[in-house]
Amino acid sequence: MSVLGPLFRWDSIEVLFTDRALVQGMLEFEAALARAESRTGVIPAPAAAAIAGRCSADLYDLAALGRAGASAGNIAIPLVAELTARVEEVDAEAAGFVHWGATSQDAIDTGLVLQLRPALEHIEAELVRLAGALASLAREHRDTTIAGRTWMQHAVPTTFGLKAAGWLDAVERHLSRIAEARSRVLALQLGGAAGTLAALGDKGPEVASALAEDLRLSLPDLPWHAHRDRVAEVATVLGLLAGTLGKMAKDVALHAQTEVAEVLEPSGEGRGGSSSMAHKRNPVSSAVVLAAATRIPALVATMLGAMAQEDERGLGGWQAEWETLPELVRLCGGALHRAAETMAGLRVDAARMAANLTATRGLVFAEAAEMALAARVGRREARRLVAGACRRARGEDRHLEEVLAGDPEVGRHLGGADLRQVFEPGRGLAVAGRLVDGVLAKHAQRAKVPSDER
Repeated sequence: MSVLGPLFRWDSIEVLFTDRALVQGMLEFEAALARAESRTGVIPAPAAAAIAGRCSADLYDLAALGRAGASAGNIAIPLVAELTARVEEVDAEAAGFVHWGATSQDAIDTGLVLQLRPALEHIEAELVRLAGALASLAREHRDTTIAGRTWMQHAVPTTFGLKAAGWLDAVERHLSRIAEARSRVLALQLGGAAGTLAALGDKGPEVASALAEDLRLSLPDLPWHAHRDRVAEVATVLGLLAGTLGKMAKDVALHAQTEVAEVLEPSGEGRGGSSSMAHKRNPVSSAVVLAAATRIPALVATMLGAMAQEDERGLGGWQAEWETLPELVRLCGGALHRAAETMAGLRVDAARMAANLTATRGLVFAEAAEMALAARVGRREARRLVAGACRRARGEDRHLEEVLAGDPEVGRHLGGADLRQVFEPGRGLAVAGRLVDGVLAKHAQRAKVPSDER
């Protein structure tokens, strides 16, 4: 259903997971394998050149390869056969050296890794863009008061800057996770039939080293055919990222409700409208991100479930990854792109936040009142006095400050200027500001470090 692609996907990621990209990744492995074997004296140099010269996906009928793969069990088998035939057209001797000493899984896994490399680079770059947008929000609204909400009810005052800093802090952790996962997953797969490199004789380790160097991949200690923690780690890290993006999207959507109206997604021609209600400004990006955050956990579970593979080569578990991981990367990339765009253009209504803070007629300051009284009469008595005042304020539709000011028991311990201070919106939020500053400082420090040093 490509018609839905623009809604849920991101072009920069999409081009990396097409049929052509899948086949090209495996062909890049085959070309590099031939070059590595030529460099190490395993096959003649002219053979390597002939093989590499036929390793362009444009030379192959991708649909036919797919149909042949359905019978063969994987697409690498017919691809190697077709590559051999193409090479034979130009050099019959070279055709005998195609895929020399390798197995189908070597081509498929390494091809996947070659697709994941630019995908993770794009995801990291978009995370950096999102972090920058969140840092701007946290900085600009460091002291913008807003009602904190727990269980979707007004709790105590906080700041929008602290909320944005919470998003930013999570994104910074995801940047670290992406870097760590990338360092482990960008590893060559070359093991031959059962991971022993036996077909290459004593040249196996030398070929593997040359191949890893050619493809700019790390050389693992041994082949990882049935050990799927590398790709499962990528899936899990992206699942965590999707969860954070979903939390951000849910916050934005809740605060964009008509009755709240504290933030709005960026506007634009045709964005967020309704087919029947001309006044609507729907949080469309939040919907897309939440849809991805809903779908991705099941894909992560599939990747984790596929880890229990049999002996040296898995039956079914490996195959379960083929469509799952690309779909996961595509969905997460699309959600991340939407989130970065939204946060970069998020409209924040500080005046509305201040107005909403008064919606409970002072009840949002109940904790502050209780703590101020507790310093004078103890916590238990303070709780009794404030809880009673809250009940009367609700029942009589009066402001909590008015009720407390009229209570003689409270007045003996807390009144006048001291009581008025309790109901100042910014009171007690100095620490929140320092928390924001700390997250911004960490962000600034990370932003100065080149990505290849992280």
